[in-house]
Amino acid sequence: MTRSKTLAAPVFFEGVGVHSGRSVRLRLLPSSIPGIIFRRTDLDNAELPLTTGRIDSQNSTTLVGDRFRVRTVEHLLAALWVPGIDSLTIELDADEIPIMDGSAEPFARALQTAGIERLPDFQPFLRIVRPFALADEGAAIDFAPPIEDGGLELSYTIDYPHPAIGGQTLRRPIRWGVFVREIAPARTFGFLKDAESLRSRGLALGASAENSILLDDDSVTNGPLRFPDEFVRHKLLDLIGDLALLGRPLAGRVSAVKAGHRLHFAAVRHLLDHPELTVLGE
Repeated sequence: MTRSKTLAAPVFFEGVGVHSGRSVRLRLLPSSIPGIIFRRTDLDNAELPLTTGRIDSQNSTTLVGDRFRVRTVEHLLAALWVPGIDSLTIELDADEIPIMDGSAEPFARALQTAGIERLPDFQPFLRIVRPFALADEGAAIDFAPPIEDGGLELSYTIDYPHPAIGGQTLRRPIRWGVFVREIAPARTFGFLKDAESLRSRGLALGASAENSILLDDDSVTNGPLRFPDEFVRHKLLDLIGDLALLGRPLAGRVSAVKAGHRLHFAAVRHLLDHPELTVLGE
């Protein structure tokens, strides 16, 4: 088992929602109560616990409650899940986590500055003991047991018919140092040809060159990239944020090919609905 953790000090962010386009203020508050709670300060402090009960996975991961929803949680959840922060109150005054620079780096760096406090409670982790795979229209995600007593290893493959992206594959062990250096800085990306369609559906209203990698038909329009393969690194970041919906650490090997939020969440739901695939680690 691993000890539950919270922040040693509060953390404050302010920014814009990449889909809503609205300004939002966000505070991460230390808590000794197990679990992560979202609190809307603009809705009389209404609360929504982090669960997989109702999830919308259209272009981002959205938690849906009876009174409100929280959009685009994946980058923040990734930064919390990797170091094992599982006791926290997240206050915000709008319906979306701020996109910041399009990556999880601002969140990860702020957590390092605030520090992490261990709590008396223990949190068992899920260890995959039986392999399984899900597929959907050319996309796939596979889960396998860890090698010996290993932790979590993730692999992601993408293949976009675009000169600046093409085929990219990345495999990494998921540890805090690796996450901060190699995954958290990778930014979200989008294609200018899709902008009008997305905005007509109420999406990407806050997207800009300051918070997204933008691509025209031939190239990146707002380079340079932070990594030559920044695109697949960001997809790996999204996968980590969606695996955080498990609510506890995971030990195993996960490989995704051309997947996305919808398939990520289907895999999380499959794991939770089939307890014979995992055991609680000690």
